[in-house]
Amino acid sequence: MGMKSFLSDELILLEPLERVHIDGNYRNWFNDPEVVRQNSHGRFPMTQRKLESYVTSTESNMSLLVLAVILREQQVHVGNISLQNIDWVDRNAEIAFILGEQKYRGKGIMFRAGQLLIQHAFNSLNLHRIYCGTLDSNISMKKLAIKLGMREEGRRQDAVYKHGQYIDVVEFGMINA
Repeated sequence: MGMKSFLSDELILLEPLERVHIDGNYRNWFNDPEVVRQNSHGRFPMTQRKLESYVTSTESNMSLLVLAVILREQQVHVGNISLQNIDWVDRNAEIAFILGEQKYRGKGIMFRAGQLLIQHAFNSLNLHRIYCGTLDSNISMKKLAIKLGMREEGRRQDAVYKHGQYIDVVEFGMINA
């Protein structure tokens, strides 16, 4: 797909997100009600120009690392994973996931991607803490956070308005021990 992979295992490649990734199904993920059902996307339509602008902005942003998740064998871009709000003083960052291709759900792809990125965050970027927040209704993301070794740290009540109601955000975190 894009350039040589940045991180990889036998099943997946994590590549820096580039313009080449926009040409696939990527833009449609953010306009797909199923993909955005359990996250904060989908409130405004995603356009080609908006996506190009986002991808370009990630290249020079030292507090953000966005990687395209590619299935090695099929060479298909199935989602993205990122470290956001990287704080180089407090040495922590938020991890975020989006699996855009529905048919690849439940196959452990984002678990593999998460393991690779967390390992990179702790061993190469010298981060101390990784955290994420997810809607209380997002069962699969809560399971993923726990499977990756995170612990529930708390919740923000009524933090997100989705589907006509307020939903709690559950916070997870882990320390590089």
